Amino acid sequence: MKIDQLIEKARKVRMTEPQKLEQRISFAFGTAKIENDDVTREMVQDAVRKFSEANGNG
Repeated sequence: MKIDQLIEKARKVRMTEPQKLEQRISFAFGTAKIENDDVTREMVQDAVRKFSEANGNG
């Protein structure tokens, strides 16, 4: 498959809400880990949970 075909196929993908959440956690973890090597995935997941609860989403 050529790159333009792959891009077109990717444009049609619709992520579920759990997939979107997992993607956000992964991005936040990767970004935070660059800045602070002590950050764990669990810390990011806890922060997301607390944020969601504080904003009425949990």
